[in-house]
Amino acid sequence: MDNVDNSVTENSSKPAGESAPDDSSLPQDSTLRGADLARAALQAAREQTKARGRGRPRKKTTSTKARRRRGWSGAGTDDRDPQPLGRVASRIAADHGWAERLAGGRIFGGWAALVGDEIAEHTKPVALQEGELTVQAESTAWATQLRLLQRQILQRIADALGKDVVRRIKVQGPAAPSWRYGPRHIPGRGPRDTYG
Repeated sequence: MDNVDNSVTENSSKPAGESAPDDSSLPQDSTLRGADLARAALQAAREQTKARGRGRPRKKTTSTKARRRRGWSGAGTDDRDPQPLGRVASRIAADHGWAERLAGGRIFGGWAALVGDEIAEHTKPVALQEGELTVQAESTAWATQLRLLQRQILQRIADALGKDVVRRIKVQGPAAPSWRYGPRHIPGRGPRDTYG
C-alpha cells in the first residue's frame, strides 16, 4: 500500500489574494486544543488589529444628548416616570381628540354636582351635540325656572369643564305621550274618544 502525504502545504491553504497570518503571535505550545486554541487565536487577532491602528477606543462623551440616548433619565422628572392614571388618561384623550366627548360624559355623570341637588332633582340632561346641551324638566314650571337660570348654569359648567364644552342650553318641558307609531303618519287630530 502506498503512503499518502496528507499534509497541506502553506500555499494551497490560502485563498487567492490573502496573506498568511503571522504565526509568531500564536503560542507555539502544541498542547493547546479546542477553546484554548480559539482564545489564543482571538487574542493574536486583537493584537494585530491594534498594531495596524484599527479598533481605537471611542472618546467618551458626557453631553446631555449622550446621556439621554442611554435610556435612563436620572434624578429629574421625566415622561417615562410612573404617572397617575388620571393624568395618563387625560393625555391620551387630548392626543386622540376625545377630550370634548369625555367632558360631555362628565356633564351627564356629574349633573347634580354641576347644577346643584335641587335643580338636578327636577331636571336631567338629555343630549349634547355641537355645544348645545338639551335639558328636560319634569314640569313646565321647572322648565321656565331653568330658562331663567340658564346663564348661571352655563357659567358653572364652563368653570368645571371648560368654556367651549357647552355654549347653549335648550330646555324642554315634560314629554307628552306620542301617538305616532312607525315612520309614517297621517296629519289630523289623532286618536279620539269613540265610545260615545
